[in-house]
Amino acid sequence: MFFGMPFLISLVPGVIVLFLTWWLRKKNVSLFIKLVPCLLTVISSLVIFYVSLEFIRGFEGAAYGILAFFLLCYGVAAYFLATKRITVIPNTKKG
Repeated sequence: MFFGMPFLISLVPGVIVLFLTWWLRKKNVSLFIKLVPCLLTVISSLVIFYVSLEFIRGFEGAAYGILAFFLLCYGVAAYFLATKRITVIPNTKKG
């Protein structure tokens, strides 16, 4: 439960960031625009981690730190999705 709730809370914004990055990659926009969702996610996770250490502390602060870690993982995954050639949904043509 201690790891489960921060993971489930970070699942919603993480999936939104991954979907938004994938959608921007499909639209063939510039690299900076594709990197905006992952940069915002990483910045927000660093702010949450700082707040958990400095202001909240204790077990609740640890839960916020775990939340920040999972958000950071989603931000890194979105970065690789934006910069590398990872095929999320393969284009299959029959014929």
